Amino acid sequence: MQDIQKIVNFVTTSNWLLLLFGGMIGLALTPMKFAMGIILGGLIVAINFHFLKKTLKNMFRAEVVSERGRSVVSNVLVKYYIRFAISGFLIFLLISKHLVHPLGLLAGLSMVVASMFLATVIELTRLFFKEAV
Repeated sequence: MQDIQKIVNFVTTSNWLLLLFGGMIGLALTPMKFAMGIILGGLIVAINFHFLKKTLKNMFRAEVVSERGRSVVSNVLVKYYIRFAISGFLIFLLISKHLVHPLGLLAGLSMVVASMFLATVIELTRLFFKEAV
């Protein structure tokens, strides 16, 4: 369980670092609408991931699971879909009002995926080098 917590913390930290560096590179090298797409897309997914982590941590504690039983899963799913709807609405507003470039927004929304990919590569590297020794 400690390994999973370590990976989740790594993904959370790398989300914010990728957002910071991606936003700075975007501001320096791309038009403002594209850079704002990177920044706002990254913020949407980083905040969404943070709330998902918090929800899962709170709902799957032993005392909550023993008290509520199966309703825990439905509770988590309801919160997930509410966050999903809010994120979808924000993305719709950003694109329909032409506040951001859609490709910049897509790049920003991909930050969590990039963080998870990076965490996977690091863990696989550790696993292979641990077995080789």
